[in-house]
Amino acid sequence: MAGHSQFKNIMHRKGRQDAARSKLFGKLAREITVSAKLGLPDPDMNARLRAAIIAARAENMPKDNIERAIKKAQGSDAETYDEVRYEGYGPGGVAVIVETLTDNRNRTASDVRSAFSKNGGNLAETGAVSFMFDRVGMVEFAPQVADAEAMFEAALDAGADDVVSSDAGHEIYVAQDRLREVAKTLEAKFGEPRKAAVVWKPQNTLTLQDVDGEKLLRLIESLEDHDDVQNVYANFEVSDALVAKMSA
Repeated sequence: MAGHSQFKNIMHRKGRQDAARSKLFGKLAREITVSAKLGLPDPDMNARLRAAIIAARAENMPKDNIERAIKKAQGSDAETYDEVRYEGYGPGGVAVIVETLTDNRNRTASDVRSAFSKNGGNLAETGAVSFMFDRVGMVEFAPQVADAEAMFEAALDAGADDVVSSDAGHEIYVAQDRLREVAKTLEAKFGEPRKAAVVWKPQNTLTLQDVDGEKLLRLIESLEDHDDVQNVYANFEVSDALVAKMSA
């Protein structure tokens, strides 16, 4: 998602991902465990588990950590997590979708609501903003694996519906039921992607200037810093001036 990718790129430049690596590994491990528990523990037979492992590898999560997370799903003492989606509006009227894995719905709902209210947004009912997004498959590659034209041609040949290339990387969009096939085809050509998952893709985006843009980035950062939050999507673009300011 345009806004989500921009936010990730800005935060990466500021070095915050390294500072929160332990928290990130915890979230990745939780997704691996839940994915393995919901399906087979074999990533070749479990698309969600494979996506979770790819995401973990992209963040250089140690192989031992990944294997422990899979084994944890097979134990009788494995925690039970509920998948809960929250929807709301951020500064500037931006639509925000928050995906969580939680063992305490009341705590998570309270914390997510608080993050919205403290950062100029408001939580809404489920379904309030998701109609402004498409639920699609997305395969993401680092920018250096190919130039935009080569990636576009390869993705369309593989059966993708759309390709968005930028300095942050290549995002290939495809219908959910073709995600696995397209991902494997592109992986054979370019190597393992840094992400292959079902996501929320905004149908349109809003461009935010300094004040609302900074507030929205703080909201997203606050949400992503929460242990229970797995993914945050928003339909926004930030102005070039704000990108330069936040990256400084």
